[in-house]
Amino acid sequence: MHVTDYELYAVPPRWQFLKLETNDGRVGWGEVYTKWHFAGDSEPATRSAVDQLMHQYVLGEDPSRIEYLWQAMYRSSFYRSGPVHMSAIAGIDEALWDLKGKAAGMPVYELLGGPARDRVRLYQHVRAHDADDVADPAAAAADEAREHVEAGYTAVKLVPTGGLEIIDTPAAVDEAREIVGAVRDAVGPEIDVALDFHGRASKAMARRLATALEEFQPMFVEEPITPEHDHALPRIAEGTTIPIATGERLYARDEFRPLLEADAVDVVQPDVSSAGGITETKKIADMAETYDAAIAPHCPIGPLALVASLHVDAAAPNALIQEQVVVGDEDAMRYVENDDLFEPTDGYLDLPAEPGLGIDVDEGRVRELAGTDLGFDRSPGHRADGSVGER
Repeated sequence: MHVTDYELYAVPPRWQFLKLETNDGRVGWGEVYTKWHFAGDSEPATRSAVDQLMHQYVLGEDPSRIEYLWQAMYRSSFYRSGPVHMSAIAGIDEALWDLKGKAAGMPVYELLGGPARDRVRLYQHVRAHDADDVADPAAAAADEAREHVEAGYTAVKLVPTGGLEIIDTPAAVDEAREIVGAVRDAVGPEIDVALDFHGRASKAMARRLATALEEFQPMFVEEPITPEHDHALPRIAEGTTIPIATGERLYARDEFRPLLEADAVDVVQPDVSSAGGITETKKIADMAETYDAAIAPHCPIGPLALVASLHVDAAAPNALIQEQVVVGDEDAMRYVENDDLFEPTDGYLDLPAEPGLGIDVDEGRVRELAGTDLGFDRSPGHRADGSVGER
């Protein structure tokens, strides 16, 4: 068996699905994180990277040699790693695992050592701060959180602040306390409430916010600071009992290692479609387990990325919970023929049972929608004085 062809489809809202074909008629699918979004008529940065990796290292090769091909794609590049390189590798890696599982007649997690659990816990997002169209953010967040709990979810996550000044006012902290407190009151102590600072806080504001929100016993606080300031995480971690989570903007084991060695992170959050695919993400999970840290894979994109994440969750004994944005989304499910795969029970998804990734892609629909409605404008955030801040 060898890889004979591939196609990378860009589909709405701004996802990329990669199809690999082999000489014996098998097809494997993966999802390449777009990175630098579609703007105007420009192509995403990862498309060129996929083309180069496929032509140089994968076409004509035996797809079952996943580790060899991964190492070739990674080490043969003198300028390696980072969001574009690792996202391109990730989508290819996922498709290779899909092919390997289908050839073996078993789900990918069986090839990773077998399932460590029977099902994977999910959380739902709560929109908690949008001053333009929400008169009472705290009440709106509480209502939405309550709806998710009534639907069976046992965990929610929210961003409790808007953009922040480098040193913001007591009012900004009080507003975050009001929002988180309202959600905690709405769902009660049996439900986990995770917080995401989204890198909006400076190290000073991250410490202040963590202190103010600690009473609500969050499941974790995600990206309290941007990754370029992760050197400050040990001090933040020392000042709070809230578990610290980060990693969606880290792309390889070497970037997680110093945080684990410094005991600065309790939950690592690599994105399977950003951090080198199933191969590298499972290694990150194994490394985190050594440091008594959990893994909660980042996944704000499509169904292929989610199902790839589920296989890592299934095989990783330290998997905590899974992010997702596609469950119950009809637009996302239009690409999937077996959408029952994404029907949760009590806030959990069962493990995929079919060989490979276990997802049946509607290629006809993918082809129909490829290249349409992809525009995405992500303007910078601004502070009150007009300077650019995090958003």
